Amino acid sequence: MDLQIQHRVALVCGAGSGLGRAIALSLAQEGVKVAVTGRNIDKLAETVRLISEKGGTSHAWQLDLAVPQRFDDVLDAICKHWGDIDILVNNSGGPPPASAQGTDAAVWQQQFSLMVGSLIQLSDKVLPAMRLRGWGRIITSTSSGVVAPIPNLALSNALRMSLLGWSKTLASEVAADGVTVNVLVPGRIATDRVSQLDAAKAKRENSSTDVVAEKSRQRIPMGRYGAPEEYGAAAAFLASRQASYITGSVIRVDGGMIDSI
Repeated sequence: MDLQIQHRVALVCGAGSGLGRAIALSLAQEGVKVAVTGRNIDKLAETVRLISEKGGTSHAWQLDLAVPQRFDDVLDAICKHWGDIDILVNNSGGPPPASAQGTDAAVWQQQFSLMVGSLIQLSDKVLPAMRLRGWGRIITSTSSGVVAPIPNLALSNALRMSLLGWSKTLASEVAADGVTVNVLVPGRIATDRVSQLDAAKAKRENSSTDVVAEKSRQRIPMGRYGAPEEYGAAAAFLASRQASYITGSVIRVDGGMIDSI
């Protein structure tokens, strides 16, 4: 299927690895010019290399979500290089494991600024041009914890949930301008982040990572972890012309793992 987004410009946050890299690769395969952003310039360079190998177009810009003062400089550089951003993929790294009680207030405030405030601020900066042109896509990658809270990930469960409320509200505000706003929810996708969480759980339970991973696979109807490219494909579809009537939605890419409707 031709998603009809060739020559569009996308900014993908956290594109140096994991889900962000998978989304960047999928968009590039559809002919999108991808601004690969993140903190680690070496990892970003690897994403650019992988895209180039497949014949795609991308460029790396160092962008730390913890330093919003740099947003304007990076956005100006992208605009000068390719033009205004058509597709924004909000994707931040996961916070450290934490219980719901006893976590210092400063940690909550720091993580809110990084995981929520920065993404809202970045979105606010690209939205005016999208609305003026009558076309745009805001896609926010979250966690299955927004649907079914994950033990010992209170920061992620609570803070990412606020992105759902923001996305739904924003969707109704900009729909008439041709801008869609959606949320992607990953299940157990085979990334380094999931491997780290499996290892942390194994340590807490005095078990092995292999045992923890196998128990997780047994809870997934498809019997396996998802491939990063499967997640990237879902994001590319939400960015497509064909998905122009999908907005304010929460899309699960979880192999049927999440039990609730």
